[in-house]
Amino acid sequence: MIRTYTRLTTALDRADWLLPTLARVVFVGVLLLYFWVSALTKLGEGAGGLLWLSDTAYMQIFPKAVEAAGYDAAQLGWGYRLAAVLGTWAEFLLPLCIAIGLMTRLSALGMIVFVAVQSYVDIYGHDVGAKTTGAWFDHISNAAIVDQRALWVLLLMILVVKGAGPLSLDAALRSARRAEM
Repeated sequence: MIRTYTRLTTALDRADWLLPTLARVVFVGVLLLYFWVSALTKLGEGAGGLLWLSDTAYMQIFPKAVEAAGYDAAQLGWGYRLAAVLGTWAEFLLPLCIAIGLMTRLSALGMIVFVAVQSYVDIYGHDVGAKTTGAWFDHISNAAIVDQRALWVLLLMILVVKGAGPLSLDAALRSARRAEM
């Protein structure tokens, strides 16, 4: 029995491709559309909507600043506008890069930062309650922020550490570079 266990675990030790590939598949299946739909809610009207975001975007990202401005997002300065535009673009581009496996480690690291900022805004900006925030080491495993986002970050950390795996643009670009040498 020990011999069979050792044989199986040795095979898994050599399956370096499995974990990053599955991490990307799970990310696409669980989080890609979540982030894209969230980004779509921030877009403004027409072709300029990628630069001139909706008021909803600022209410989602900077709720206390919008409240302080009398719920007039036009009163916010250029720093708020720049952060909102870059954050919205990140919500589209970083998940796409992870999905296709392009600059995966950097994209996953960017998503970790994004999730941290998103969590901060949800907890402190929107003043969600303790039930929504949750806590580790309790008996409730579905708190939307602490528990779920810890799993998201773990998934993303796999990609930061392991890369995209063999079925990715990163791997294709690496192979093309080796072929040139």
